[in-house]
This record gives sequence, C-alpha cells and structure tokens, in this order.
Amino acid sequence: MSEELTGNVLVGQSGGPTAVINASVAGVIAEALNHVEIEEIYGTLNGVLGILQEDFIDLAAESQQTIRGLKFTPGAALGTCRYKLKKQADYERVLEVFKAHNIRFFFYAGGNDSQDTADKISKLAQQQGYALRVIGIPKTIDNDLPVIDHCPGYGSVIKYICTTIREIACDNEAMGQHDLVQIVEVMGRNAGWIAAGASLAKRKDHPHDAPHLIYLPEVAFSQEKFIADVQRVLKREKYCLIVVGEGLIDADGNYVSAAEATDAFGHAQLGGAADYLQSLVEQNMPGIKARTVKLGMAQRAAVHAGSKTDADEAFLAGQAAVKAAIAGETDKMVTLLRGDQDHYTVETGLAPLSDIANGVKKLPREWINEDGVSMNHQFLRYAQPLIQGETIVPYDNGLPSFAKLDKNRVEKQLAAYEL
Repeated sequence: MSEELTGNVLVGQSGGPTAVINASVAGVIAEALNHVEIEEIYGTLNGVLGILQEDFIDLAAESQQTIRGLKFTPGAALGTCRYKLKKQADYERVLEVFKAHNIRFFFYAGGNDSQDTADKISKLAQQQGYALRVIGIPKTIDNDLPVIDHCPGYGSVIKYICTTIREIACDNEAMGQHDLVQIVEVMGRNAGWIAAGASLAKRKDHPHDAPHLIYLPEVAFSQEKFIADVQRVLKREKYCLIVVGEGLIDADGNYVSAAEATDAFGHAQLGGAADYLQSLVEQNMPGIKARTVKLGMAQRAAVHAGSKTDADEAFLAGQAAVKAAIAGETDKMVTLLRGDQDHYTVETGLAPLSDIANGVKKLPREWINEDGVSMNHQFLRYAQPLIQGETIVPYDNGLPSFAKLDKNRVEKQLAAYEL
C-alpha cells in the first residue's frame, strides 16, 4: 500500500504536437476528477517554460464540453516548447514553483527528450526530500520511443498519409504516361516508422498500388539503385509514387539533406529529401517529370483523417498516468502493450523514465523486404490495427469546430525568473 499523498496536479505538453496529444490531457483531467487526493488540476502553458515562468491555468474550471472536445482537437492545447533545462538553477526553480503551488503529481506528455526532462525533475525532488510523483505520457508521431509497442500519435499520422497517397495516386493515374515521378516527403528523423506506414495505402493483393517505392532512414541510400528502381516502376506503371522519410541517410550515415541549424536539443533541422530525389530524377532521366509534395506540419495536425483507435489510446494513456501516480508510482512512463491474440487488444503498462530518455527504437530490418523499398506482412500486421476507426470531428458552417481552452490563469506566488 503506497503512502497517501494529497495535493495538486500539473500536466504539460512538450515537443511537436500530434493529432491526439490533447486526448491524453483530456484523459488526465477526466481521471483526476475521480480522486479525492487531488485538490486542483493545473496545466502549464508551453511545457517547462510555463513552469519556469509560473504560467499555469486552472483545468478544472474548463467546461466538460471543452474537455471532451480535446479528443478531436489537434495541436497542443496547453502550448508546447522545445526548451531544454540547461542549468541547475532551472531545476531548482521548477521545484520552487512546485512547492509554491503544492504540485504533488506531475504528468508530462512528450517524446524522448521530454521524458528525460521529467526524469531529472523527479530525481531532484527525491534528492531534496520533496514528495512528488512524476509520470510520463508517451507522445510522438515518429513512433520511436523504446519500451513501448507503439506511440499515441503514430496511428493518426499514417492514416492521414495513406489517405493522402490514395488521393494523389488517383490524380497521378490520370496524368501519368510512364513519365511522371511523384515524391511525397514525410517526417521521421532517425527512424522510418512514418514512411513505412505509407505501405498501408496499398490494397490487399494489389502489389502494384502506390506507393511504389519507400525510402527509409534504416536503409542506406544509393543513387544508382534509386534510378534503377524508378526506371523499373515506370516501365510497368503510368507513374511512380515515392515516399521518402526526411531522415534519409547515405552509405556514410550522413543525412542526404539537412540544414546546418540545430534545435535546443542539438537535433539537425531536416527537410529537403524530396527535393534531393527530384534533382536526381531530373539529372538522370531526361523527359521524366518529377514533382514533390511535402506534408510538413499537416501530417501531425490532420485530425480530420485521424484514427479513433489512436485517440482512444491517447486518452487511455492519460487516465493510466493518473491511476499510476495515485497508486504510488513515480519515475515511470505509461506504455502501451499489445495482446497476444489474433484480435488486436491493448493495455497499459509502466516503464522507468530512464529507459525511455533519449533512446530511439528503429524499424526492425526484418520487416523491410529484401528490395529495401517495401514492407512485408510483419509490418502490415503490426500497423493495420492502429489506423482503425474514424475520429468524429464536429463541423460548424462547413468547417471543423475545435475546442479552445478558456485558460483561467492561476495566481503567481513567486518573483519572476530570468531565463
């Protein structure tokens, strides 16, 4: 039996938004309302930045209709950040703010770097003898968090990409005369999960459906093989539709396209893999038209083509975080565990934050066919259940109607902090 802890909840969001990260916040709020140990439910605006600046809102004051609406609202309703806690003073400030607002339960929805931040905050609280329970909530469209079957956000992004590819393929089929190459660039920094997900766009028993070629960070890129791959497809098809992950690398392990700039965590700014492939086609295949589509932010915000399974599991992860903290757990992240049955089932588990922080789960090489540009049945069996069901978005005057928080501010207790 865990020691009873009473106090306030703080929930935050970090990193790139997904179509379902707000569903996790809704899950936290819905579950927190069920426990007498929890007195107030606060949200931090813009992740750890909001903590440093003591910028909190009262989530319990939001209407139930708004909270329900978070399940079909993209973006990060609380705001997000890519700020890295750099110095010891930052961590000390976090704890000072927690003490001032009696924060005893902290839930942080984010990816690898965010879980590392949560882990360090928790460790400092323990060192200082401050009773605090910290639970991470998984989030990333990249699907590359270790110790988890799949990440909330992934099912929706690949459902949207597959929908878009089927739409583009109809257009290409009409326009192509064995002379059209369409290159669709998708996200995925160090792992090819998103690009691989595009393979679900193919109909069963229709091997010649788009996408015809998929280029992944896990398979070293060869210019010569690429040209041969495209020529082979164009001999057979009226067009060649290619999906490429932004993190495509060459045989030396270098990104084929990356800017010199990096973010706060030292990650290269990617984007341009499609342009790179387009230039290869134009230089090596006279008379062939090459076009690019960069889905960019659209792929992670496209809740209109979102997965109900994904949204439900994101909500479940938020609920599970609160239940775990109330039960006495800390220093953990909620995981999703797939059942062993033929029929898809999922349940939640817990893994140490230190096992998640800064790790990367690569796409298994055995799920990629020997040709290096298509996926086999093992991947399809893994990914197909994650895109099932449609997110029902209400419409107003012909357009989606998303939830918007009132953001009633919590009164500040401390002096301003210099970032």
